[in-house]
Amino acid sequence: QVQLVESGGGLVQAGASLRLACAASGRTFNPYAMAWFRQAPGKEREFVAAHSWGSGSTFYANSAKGRFTISRDSPKNTLYLQMNSLKSEDTAIYFCASGTGPRWTGQVDYWGRGTQVTVSS
Repeated sequence: QVQLVESGGGLVQAGASLRLACAASGRTFNPYAMAWFRQAPGKEREFVAAHSWGSGSTFYANSAKGRFTISRDSPKNTLYLQMNSLKSEDTAIYFCASGTGPRWTGQVDYWGRGTQVTVSS
């Protein structure tokens, strides 16, 4: 059974940084694309960033460009999201997701349970 477990969330002030991590069990990250999504209170889940396996191509939502960086450590089977210059509007539950193949297409087959990020202004 595949499990994705996020960590690294917390309460920070605006302008601070956080690094989220996602550890997988039951399957290696390779050769799958991996992504981060988030869901703010009262809003739908939205895409944040994705990383394709092999090419290493990355994709970001406009809200994340220039501030967030997605990366993976394949030997550790861990996905990261480095978040800098955090804003109050970044407050959300952040979810790790596994794509259905090596190239990111937007399709997800496994989700983590999420980690809460709260940014105070």
